[in-house]
Amino acid sequence: MLEAKSNLSRLVEAIEQGKERKIAIARNGRPAARLVPIAEQPPERRIGVAKGACDVPDNIDARNEEVARLFLQCHGS
Repeated sequence: MLEAKSNLSRLVEAIEQGKERKIAIARNGRPAARLVPIAEQPPERRIGVAKGACDVPDNIDARNEEVARLFLQCHGS
């Protein structure tokens, strides 16, 4: 950890330039973190990721009130 703190700029530069693919940072001899390029991070889930992948009928909301009534009946409300 102390070495990483002292050499952080150099470590980040090595990652940016592709000299290192990942750098493990340890605390008391145990791996605690990993320094990797941002491009290697998995993308976060986001709303709308499947936009355009499905066909949605124009009448999709036609039965909303009925579904809500049935749901409320099931839960004793």
